[in-house]
Amino acid sequence: MLFTGLFVAGTGHRLAPPLRVEEAVARGLCASTAVWRTGIEAVRVSQGASGPEMAAEAACGALRMAGASRADLTLHASTYHQGHDMWAPASYVQRVALGAGSGPAFEVRQMSNGGMAALELAAGHLLADPARTTALVTTGDRFCPPGFDRWTTDPGTLYADGGTALVLSTRDGFARVLAAATVSDPGLEGMQRGRRPFGAAPLEHGSPVDVESARRAFVSEHGLDGVLERIDAGQDRVVDLVLEEAGLKLGDLDRFVLPHLGRARMRAHFFDRFGIAPQASTWEWGRGVGHLGAGDQCAGLHHLVTTGGLAPGQRCLLVGVGAGFTWSAAVIELLRTPAAGEER
Repeated sequence: MLFTGLFVAGTGHRLAPPLRVEEAVARGLCASTAVWRTGIEAVRVSQGASGPEMAAEAACGALRMAGASRADLTLHASTYHQGHDMWAPASYVQRVALGAGSGPAFEVRQMSNGGMAALELAAGHLLADPARTTALVTTGDRFCPPGFDRWTTDPGTLYADGGTALVLSTRDGFARVLAAATVSDPGLEGMQRGRRPFGAAPLEHGSPVDVESARRAFVSEHGLDGVLERIDAGQDRVVDLVLEEAGLKLGDLDRFVLPHLGRARMRAHFFDRFGIAPQASTWEWGRGVGHLGAGDQCAGLHHLVTTGGLAPGQRCLLVGVGAGFTWSAAVIELLRTPAAGEER
């Protein structure tokens, strides 16, 4: 979708304290053989704050940066357990960050692509009605025992705890959203399901969550080459689509905000595939954070704009991918350095 008059007015993140990987190995939290190839140096580990709590704190920072006190829509994306059962975390984030009297709040659950999907959904909501001017997008997760092992649940990716936020506006902002796109391939949803029957309760198939066994079962049935081709095809298609809509080529982009995955996955699906130099991406920063579930892109954008990593006039490509499978991408042009906001 090509946008006119859509801006990023605020960003924020609240990341848990870092735990260096070598310290985790020394403490017996993980085996060096399971983590050293990822290239991740540290992950953020919360000692108590939940995903929604960190998301609400990030939202407060983003709203301050935007100078906003209301939103016509709040979308909260997450990947894992939000701290309560039969509960609406989006409404919690809305209440803490905005109080009463704001627009509707909804949860977006599309795994690691949830934040990017929420961005595009929020954009469409705003542009559908001229009376709507502001939308708040948040993400938040805490990946912790007993249900989740951040080191081994999904081999090759180390999971981190934190909340992120982004404020979209149709009035003004420090950056302009040029285009956004999403594509999907539901034929790959079985990669996270495998051959296991549908359960009647959370974690019925075992604790902590085991992503790898489901993936292996799916690959054994469909073939590794075919699966990888479909994943790469989806990634290629969404990047081509968003660049076409923005009227740009890959070489016209200055920076890249990518998922915080392990080095092997980054090389295979992004660096080598698109010819992206790691130093032009958020890799060096992200390897000290870990994978924030749905929040890598909002966190990466906040990092760039608050540390001078993106200069006025430069364009940035945000790319997301999540189980399902869905792929999303957005092109953002920085207009000016935000006047407010603090790197945390």
